[in-house]
Formats: sequence, C-alpha cells, structure tokens
Amino acid sequence: MSGDNNGKRFAVPRSRKLTSDLLWFNHAVPQCGHDRICDLSVLAAARSNVPRRISWVSLFVRAYALVAQEYPQLRQTWYRWPWAHLYQHPSSVATITIHRDWRGEPWLFWGSIQRPEDLSLCEIQDQLELFRDGSPGTVFRQQTKLAQFPILLRRMIWWWNLNVATVGRARRLGTFFLSTLAGRGAEIQIPPSIHTGCLTFGPLDEFGKCRVTLAYDHRVMDGAMVADILQELETVINTEILSELQRIPPVTCEERAA
Repeated sequence: MSGDNNGKRFAVPRSRKLTSDLLWFNHAVPQCGHDRICDLSVLAAARSNVPRRISWVSLFVRAYALVAQEYPQLRQTWYRWPWAHLYQHPSSVATITIHRDWRGEPWLFWGSIQRPEDLSLCEIQDQLELFRDGSPGTVFRQQTKLAQFPILLRRMIWWWNLNVATVGRARRLGTFFLSTLAGRGAEIQIPPSIHTGCLTFGPLDEFGKCRVTLAYDHRVMDGAMVADILQELETVINTEILSELQRIPPVTCEERAA
C-alpha cells in the first residue's frame, strides 16, 4: 500500500475566524457554571399540542429574559477599561448560536433578538426561523463581512465593543448568550462566551427532565444567586411560559407558518 505521508499547511478558513476571536476574548472572563435538573414534563406535553412548532430555544430565551427583569445582574456587564466598573442595560438582548453550512463550510453565526421579554413566543420563533433558513450572506451580513477583515482589525473591533461601547455592545453582542446541542442529543458543559450569563440545556430524558446550566461571570454574581436564578427560571418556564404556550391561538400559528 502506498499513500501520501506529507502534511500541508493552509490558511485558517474564514468560517473559523470569528469563533477564534470569541475564544480569544473569552479568556478574560472568569466563568463558572452551575447546573439544575429541571422538570419540564408538563411543558413538553403542552408544547406537543401547539399547532406550530415552538422550539425549546424560544421557550428558554423568553424565560431567561423574564427572569432578567427580576435579577438586574443578568443585564450587567463588567468593564475593565478605563477602570473597573459595571454597566446595566435597561433590557435584555439574546444572542443565540446558529450553526449553518454556507459556501461549503460549517459556520457558527450569532443571531440577536432585542428585548425578548416584550416579544411573544411566536415572534421569537419567527426570528429563530429567519436565522435558520435565511441566507447567511443577508441575515448575518455584518458577521460575514467582519470575517473578511485581517485579524488585527477584527480584534480591534471586538475590543472596542467589549471594553468601550455600552449600548452598542448590548445591541451588537447581547446581554446574554444561549448555546445548546440538545437537538443533537448532547450537552455543553460551559459554552465559551464573553457574556455575564451564558445559558445551555441538554436533551429531555424519559421523565421530561433536563440539565440546565448557567455559566456566569463570577465578578458580577456569586453561586448562591445563580442557584436562585436557575430555580426561578424553572418556575417561570412552568408557569408564565406554560400559560403563554397554551394560549397560542391555532389560527395565528397557522397563518404565521404559511
């Protein structure tokens, strides 16, 4: 048998450049992660009866934003420059990891949803479906454009948004991050992010329970508060979110899905 034993060098694919940037700046965030096993069996049963598919991501995004109204720390960001201080955004902005194949390469994009606490579940789902099905070159135009820049310029843009911008940082990068592989039957331990709060959840087991993890910036809050937040998140999901899901009019969902 014969084969080519020679390796080769090649440029970093454009699809990996923004992920590389995220990991670079993630090192500056002292992240910890806490888990809670949440019973979502009642919500899962209600979800199966809704004419339009409402994803688990939509449910968690809305629930987290509602909890963030009661816990302002989830809307706060630590700044190191020009001195250590906190900035609190008046509303939540969700940033969701979206995996797309584009131009022959697997990309990670980040979809932004402004003020999810004021949106309905169907409105949040509409935006998620746009992230999932829309042309990446249009929906994520700014990100695909940024990926073309040389590394020094990209890192300068990231640094400005992370260390100087306040309202702009929340609008462009979000106040919280959600990433999950539950649909692929896997869990993420601590998703790398640059946010104060990063939420992830695993697949439901046979009893309708799943592991929900909140990775957080330890400079902004402590573990006891995170444990309370996870408990409140489970409560909100099984009360307010459940009630909203059950109130979705079938005709409205059919019209939106058309």
